[in-house]
Amino acid sequence: CLPANQERFANGKLATVQFHPSAQVVMTAGHDRSVSLFQVDGIKNPRIQSIYLESFPIYKACFSVDGEQVIATGTHHKMFFVYDMMSGNIIPIQKVRGVDERFLRDFELSPDGSFMLVTGTSGYLHLLSMKTKELISTMKVNGRSTASAFTPDSSKIYSYSKEGEVFIWDVRSRKCLHKFEDEGSLEGKCIAVSKNNQYVACGSSSGVVNLYTTDVCLKENHPKPVKAIMNLVTSATCVTFNPTTEILAVASCESDEAVKLV
Repeated sequence: CLPANQERFANGKLATVQFHPSAQVVMTAGHDRSVSLFQVDGIKNPRIQSIYLESFPIYKACFSVDGEQVIATGTHHKMFFVYDMMSGNIIPIQKVRGVDERFLRDFELSPDGSFMLVTGTSGYLHLLSMKTKELISTMKVNGRSTASAFTPDSSKIYSYSKEGEVFIWDVRSRKCLHKFEDEGSLEGKCIAVSKNNQYVACGSSSGVVNLYTTDVCLKENHPKPVKAIMNLVTSATCVTFNPTTEILAVASCESDEAVKLV
């Protein structure tokens, strides 16, 4: 196939590439301060549009669950942008009341479309309403939170700390249900929960990705991984399951072509 964004290559590093949840569209966003949408047909991949966010290198961009909005955070900004694809409006969210952070960078959207979880510094996790973009509650892990993932039913959050611990939160009560240590983890980097809620994958700075079953994670403090995937030699920076939970992709952005499908 042709490159997905061949009609407009980015001038800087791409931070995000994501398929639209329901349309045959792919979005690219990155350090050249732009978000581009392409109709993906594998033949021409025509560009639909590009939006430019002035002096706002993008750290992460994500489609909302209904596919009507794009949320974009910057590399060094407190604010973030919401692009309404229906109206074509770009809405700046200057400050979220109650969230006192120097930068808002990493975030996750809940699968049911209700919540946006923003990873703060010093272990703070801020749960926002997707509808109003206002703060609902703040949770705190010991140490520093590096990655989080919602369960498929949006009822729980798995939050991975830099110290290698995983905290499991109940979304409704915002209480910590359990925490466990990721075996052999020197520094937590990325986490994913499978679509059927059967597995949790934790990737660390050593390049090891541990695969656990969720029922063991909820009970034990030192669970044994079902499998430890040792194929990466640099930090595991991305783990994700395919929709049918048959394949796990593990990748490292620290060396070329370090993508493995398990």
